[in-house]
Amino acid sequence: MTPDVLKIIEDAVRDAGLDSERVGDNAVVVAIPGEKRLKTACWFMVGSHAVEIQAFVVRKPEENLEQLYGFLLQRNPRQYAVAWGIDSLGDIYLTGKLPLAAVTAEEVDRILGSVLEYADGLFNRLLELGFGSSIRREWAWRVKNGESLANLKAFEDFATRPES
Repeated sequence: MTPDVLKIIEDAVRDAGLDSERVGDNAVVVAIPGEKRLKTACWFMVGSHAVEIQAFVVRKPEENLEQLYGFLLQRNPRQYAVAWGIDSLGDIYLTGKLPLAAVTAEEVDRILGSVLEYADGLFNRLLELGFGSSIRREWAWRVKNGESLANLKAFEDFATRPES
């Protein structure tokens, strides 16, 4: 059954115009382009009863762990197919499981859309909560030294707003 499930996943990804790569005998990794998070790698790992979905979103936050993890946990009940989680290092992922019998091209497309919506849509907010001090320091250093702010433009309002 695994080859058929992998083929369904690969065909759905190709039809969506996304890049993917087969990894070993039972996994496909998909590159999902975004706007805030330039690319999210989403893994589909086919097991004997289910497909495990995993997408790395951000490294372990430097600060506000309780606030950030609470922010994510409050969203889990409203999300489709994937939920926020952390690994043993504190890195933040989206994870989910899908029974093999439920794997269709439409379902793969919905899951990819969910991963994109959650990872890309909340990315800047996650960075502000978990790395806000570093962002502000970097912004101030670049302003002071006349360095480019181009790749920090998304954080201009945040970085220049007085801390509360």
